[in-house]
Amino acid sequence: MSITAEKKQELISKFATKPGDTGSPEVQVAILTERINNLTDHFKTNKKDHHSRRGLLAMVATRRKLLDYVKGKDESRYTKLISELGIRR
Repeated sequence: MSITAEKKQELISKFATKPGDTGSPEVQVAILTERINNLTDHFKTNKKDHHSRRGLLAMVATRRKLLDYVKGKDESRYTKLISELGIRR
């Protein structure tokens, strides 16, 4: 359900706005998206795992807030981010 350290570093290097950047909204959204996708696959086989489903809903809400923040700051960054991640919106 969690992502590997290698995958996390790959996402950080791809979405970082500057070297050493790990906390920008783009990086946070990319990591959350990867975790959400992993959990979605998990629920295909574990339909009754309601405890993890609650965590998934919390992650989706956090990602939504971060995306709203980016959209408010810079619309072009927002559209670039959702197109790269393949998020519907």
